[in-house]
Amino acid sequence: MDLVRVTSHLHMFRFPTGQAYLWQDGDELTLVDAGDVNAAAPIEEAIGGLGLDPAAIRRIVITHGHNDHYGAAGELAERYGAEVIAHRLDAPVIRGERPRADPVLLDWELPLWEHALTVPEAPSTRIDREVEDGDVLDFGGGAVVVHSPGHTDGSIGIHLPRHGVLFTGDCVAGVGQVMLGVFNVDRAQAQTSFRRLAALAPSVACFGHGDPLTTDTAKVLTEASA
Repeated sequence: MDLVRVTSHLHMFRFPTGQAYLWQDGDELTLVDAGDVNAAAPIEEAIGGLGLDPAAIRRIVITHGHNDHYGAAGELAERYGAEVIAHRLDAPVIRGERPRADPVLLDWELPLWEHALTVPEAPSTRIDREVEDGDVLDFGGGAVVVHSPGHTDGSIGIHLPRHGVLFTGDCVAGVGQVMLGVFNVDRAQAQTSFRRLAALAPSVACFGHGDPLTTDTAKVLTEASA
């Protein structure tokens, strides 16, 4: 796993498949996504390497119910008493009460999907708070939940208006170029969500896959979502 500094408040954990983010408010930490089931120890080690205490993790926000985004959430939450947060529509998937919907794959996505299937199955994970569009979470000066369905029914972005930071989950990807994310259950709906996220005009965009965008961010997102 690689640890990447994005801003003074924000670091990215890059895993072999996908990534997660650490937001710091003083001595309080928030995870946005939590990697796969093997990610807990590397996350803890990386947090310690920053001179921080993993016990300061107050909440884990899951952007959607895929294995590479919530695999370690339950283990970390249990260990440190963190609150686990997800959208109402993906919460039953994360809790193991409902199977995740299969994506509608384009031909060029098929080999990528074969690789995605190698990600270990995530364990059933408790959800302490189910959120809706417009809910505000207590970090980053007020983190606004932006329902962005299409990748999954309950996909969310997280917008920190005070800091100009946007976490897109897998609605948007930054692998090679900024583009609509892959493996969508409803591609047209995902494209609409992409345009909605781009309209927030952030200065920093953090994707579920690919390097964060920190230069001409609003312009690049708008052009890519057109």
